[in-house]
Amino acid sequence: MPKPETITCGDLDEAIERYTHEFGYRLDMIMPADAPREALMSKRSNSLRLLSSSRFKVQGSKSRTGSNLEPGTLNLEPMSNSEWTAGRVGMMYRDLVPDRLGGKLIASHICIVDGGDVADTVHYHKIDFQVIYCLKGAIKVVYEDQGSPFWLQPGDCVLQPPEIRHRVLEAEAGSEVIEIASPVQHETWFDHEMQLPSANTRPDRKFGDQKFVLHTDSGCVWHPSRFEGSFETETGVETSTRGLLAVKLLKGTTGVGDLIGFDERARQLTYSIAGRGIIATFGRVGEPVR
Repeated sequence: MPKPETITCGDLDEAIERYTHEFGYRLDMIMPADAPREALMSKRSNSLRLLSSSRFKVQGSKSRTGSNLEPGTLNLEPMSNSEWTAGRVGMMYRDLVPDRLGGKLIASHICIVDGGDVADTVHYHKIDFQVIYCLKGAIKVVYEDQGSPFWLQPGDCVLQPPEIRHRVLEAEAGSEVIEIASPVQHETWFDHEMQLPSANTRPDRKFGDQKFVLHTDSGCVWHPSRFEGSFETETGVETSTRGLLAVKLLKGTTGVGDLIGFDERARQLTYSIAGRGIIATFGRVGEPVR
């Protein structure tokens, strides 16, 4: 396919809609997911590269805070107070890690405002690692070679290996997740040929040398955490990512209040709301956690 023609547009969403419905193009790639500003589209032998000249922030939306930790307690830095922005397929995003560590890590608080079917298609991400932790509501998802669609519920966590095909099918209104990924600037590609669920189930298949991980409360072992009155459990993410990212889940933190913070020295994100949460510790690029 020849080099795509580059077109600058004011509103990327409107441009994608126009080229899809008026001119018969299909969307092949978009980036970044939290505030899309670039897209690749194709129609037979023709291809377009759409570049947004501006991205606007949604006015009137407030950051979710609510931490009652004293400054410096547990060596936690305050979370980013960034505003909500409109991202891919109508999802709302806000940053949790200040400055995104120079483009090395993005941690996003994501909200699906409307309930029902989600206008998503089969896609994959060119990433080093990506974790989704469900905070609130319920989200129906399906993954390549991982069996039938299932619902992510509060406390559930998945590791999405590099380039695993997947799709968000449905969601309860107001569902919220924490997404942690590296690098920040990664591409989302759409697979127009694949149908999910896959014909075969292969839970041990590796994608980019990582296995898919789904962690739920069922059957896991909880241990006392460093936060008084709370418990933690391992997820298997550290093993699958070969130490690039370690994820523990928390429960029972209501006695010590919400835990919301990012400690750059320890390279650790802690996010716990209403008694459930996640602790994510990550290594430097190309280095394991420990």
